Amino acid sequence: MTAIKHALQRDIFTPNDERLLGIVNVCKAGKKKKNCFLCATVTTERPVQVKVVKVKKSDKGDFYKRQQTWELRDLTEVDAKDASKENPEFDLHFEKVYRWVASSTAEKNSFISCIWKLNQRYLRKKVEFVNVSSQLLEESVPSGESQSVAGGDEDALDDYQELSTREEQDIEGMMEMCEYAVSNAEAFAEQLSRELQVLDGANIQSIMASEKQVNILMQLLDEALGEVDTIEGKLSSYEEMLQSVKEQMDQISQSNRLIQISNTNNVKLLDEIQFLVNYMDLSKGHIRALQEGDLTSPKGIEACINASEALLQCMNVALRPGHDKLMAVIQQQLLFAELRDTFARRLTNHLNNVFVHQGHDQSSTLSQHTAEMSLPKHSPLHRDLLRYSKLMEWLKNTHREKYEGLSRTYVDYMSRLYEREIKDFFEVAKIKMAGTTKEAKGKFATLPRKESALKQETESLHGSSGKLTGSTSSLNKLTVQGSNSRRSQSSSLLDMGNMSASDLDVADRTKFDKIFEQVLSELEPLCLAEQDFISKFFKLQQHPTVTPPLAQPETEEADGGMSSRIPPQAEHRQSLSSEKDLVRLMMNKIFQSIETELNSLIALGDKIDSFNSLYMLVKMSHHVWTAENVDPASYLSTTLGNVLVTVKRNFDKCISGQIRQMEEVKISKKSKVGILPFVTGFEEFAELAETIFRNAERRGDLDKAYVKLIRAVFMNVEKVANESQKTPRDVVMMENFHHIFSTLSRLKISCLKAERQEAKHKYTDHLQSHVINSLGQPLEKLNHFFEGVEARVAQGVREEEVSYQLAFNKQELRKVIKEYPGKEVKKGLDNLYKKVDKHLCEEESLLQVVWHSMQDEFIRQYKHFEDLIGRCYPGSGITMEFTIQDMLEYFSSIAQSH
Repeated sequence: MTAIKHALQRDIFTPNDERLLGIVNVCKAGKKKKNCFLCATVTTERPVQVKVVKVKKSDKGDFYKRQQTWELRDLTEVDAKDASKENPEFDLHFEKVYRWVASSTAEKNSFISCIWKLNQRYLRKKVEFVNVSSQLLEESVPSGESQSVAGGDEDALDDYQELSTREEQDIEGMMEMCEYAVSNAEAFAEQLSRELQVLDGANIQSIMASEKQVNILMQLLDEALGEVDTIEGKLSSYEEMLQSVKEQMDQISQSNRLIQISNTNNVKLLDEIQFLVNYMDLSKGHIRALQEGDLTSPKGIEACINASEALLQCMNVALRPGHDKLMAVIQQQLLFAELRDTFARRLTNHLNNVFVHQGHDQSSTLSQHTAEMSLPKHSPLHRDLLRYSKLMEWLKNTHREKYEGLSRTYVDYMSRLYEREIKDFFEVAKIKMAGTTKEAKGKFATLPRKESALKQETESLHGSSGKLTGSTSSLNKLTVQGSNSRRSQSSSLLDMGNMSASDLDVADRTKFDKIFEQVLSELEPLCLAEQDFISKFFKLQQHPTVTPPLAQPETEEADGGMSSRIPPQAEHRQSLSSEKDLVRLMMNKIFQSIETELNSLIALGDKIDSFNSLYMLVKMSHHVWTAENVDPASYLSTTLGNVLVTVKRNFDKCISGQIRQMEEVKISKKSKVGILPFVTGFEEFAELAETIFRNAERRGDLDKAYVKLIRAVFMNVEKVANESQKTPRDVVMMENFHHIFSTLSRLKISCLKAERQEAKHKYTDHLQSHVINSLGQPLEKLNHFFEGVEARVAQGVREEEVSYQLAFNKQELRKVIKEYPGKEVKKGLDNLYKKVDKHLCEEESLLQVVWHSMQDEFIRQYKHFEDLIGRCYPGSGITMEFTIQDMLEYFSSIAQSH
């Protein structure tokens, strides 16, 4: 083990400036035994570092190499497994537990003892030594144990030094002087011992010779101690004198500190006084303005505004702790409160008077605006009142009760003023809408303002003029009569001057449209101006955190109770919403009659003519869209939106009414049907609607109405055609669907493309059906004969064998052909023409179209008969009594003669 220790010291640790102090041969517990060495080392340089190094023999040679190194300061526990029995196993606890088995218990104990001593000498770290015998944990170990670090190496740990180069040279010189130094070490050691004894004797003699000098040195030391005592006495006296000086300096320092404190207090007191004087002093000019300021002139109002702002700043100053207990501060606060109450009372009284006087001046112009059908402008009142907006803001922040009282007074007064103006305005609009004469306008001067009386008057006006009857479209007529008779009756009913019924309707509707647009155009700027004034005058958007002045006490208490639980951002949004609601509430109270009057006007317009709902829907939609672009949450936008719902409901009711009238239509059994009135009525409706809804926002509503109406028209045309007794079903369907197709093609309504194609298809089908059914009559027997021939061929009889059938032989064919000479055919066609003309109406001008289709169909049948004769009676030489050219002459001459 000693040889291995020296080899490791030389090869591994000396190059790294380390000394090997303990070593143990170990292997890992529980695994295949691979021996290695655990070495305890210290560095030669300071500060000393103590390490545990794992050294292993290399696989490729006989040299050793470092495998792993741990710092001893990282060691937390050493477990020897058993303190009483010999056990080579032990554990070292570093960052993890390493389990080892030593080659012998003695080596294990020696290594653990070395670790303990190194820890005690260099680290003094608390390392747990578990299951270790107390004999090993001692600071010194007898020097006779040379096998481990517990021997003399550890005792001379600090004295040991490596030989220097000079020392090595001296030793080599001594060994050269003694030839047997290498071969006979014992003789060399004895010689060195003898020389050492000689040196020791010389040293003792030298010490004994210097005894006299030692005595002299001791005497000098005694003298020095005496001098030290003398100096200490002087220092004590000096210290006593300095002590009195120190006490005097302490007194001076205490006095200076008190003076400094006094100065500091004076500075702070002056600062407090200046603060109170600067922030709680109101000038005499401001006091005079608050007590006696002129609230009528611009200069006086400006002075009052400046004084009120200065007063508010003085009242809102943040007092420092203790200020509120000063008598001067208390008196000043009482003065401020008195000035606030006095000025608030003066301002409230003045603004109440302004409301009353301005209102009287405004009401004097009502009659002039009423005659012109325009609402009075309140911009002068608003302009005058807006001069007080900053004072209203001050009142809102300082005297909430008076602010709320003023807002209520303004709302109550303005609601009465606007109610009179709006009622008068709408009465004029209704009279003009009803188309009254000058006498009726004179009657308006004594007309009661109650709406029920107004309705009775407008109804009597309509009853006398007959306008309600004349303005209804042809969709409203519930009986179907002949075209000429229906036209004459409409003309007689609507003969007013030289105007036709349609011209009269258009004129009335245009007049209604202008009046309704004028009503909305007057209301819109009025409401927007009033809402803008309320927001600016009552400062409802400047300070969103202020609660609404018109809120009920219960609401305020509820809000107060909730405020402690609402986050600041949510409270801010709630306040903004509350102020918008407050503006809307004030506007609702001021203009509470607008929605009612609008609905009354809409009801009257709808009663005059149900088609007026189209004009109202377009106009109202446009104004709602405009109002929402300005402010979606405004009172005007909300009110017009509510009225728009009523207008849309009237529009839907108008469409439903037209459909219901179609379903209830009755046809005459004595006259031909012709173009049904609801078909022409749909044409009029579509023409009117396309004119009204051009570039309108509510085009979608019209498209939905179109689909409903056209479906109802289709269904009821088929219903009337099925019920018709005088006119054939195909004629009714053909004429009416031709008219529908023409109307849709002319108007080009995009949402009815499918219906236009369907109308064309129905018209074509029923035209063909009518032609085929009508052509069966002129050549009836010939038709029956060839139908029998086709039936035999269909049953399987060969075409060339048909002539051998008894009922269809050549003689029978010649007999049937002789019955239809050209003269008889022309006569039959002439009768057919008269019958077709009898069933068709003049409005559609379909006679020539039907007659031309009959000509084509007749020629087709003629060619078909000739083809059957050629196939079934070949070589018989049988031909018809007339030619195609003869038929063309017949059709042309008959059409020209009629």
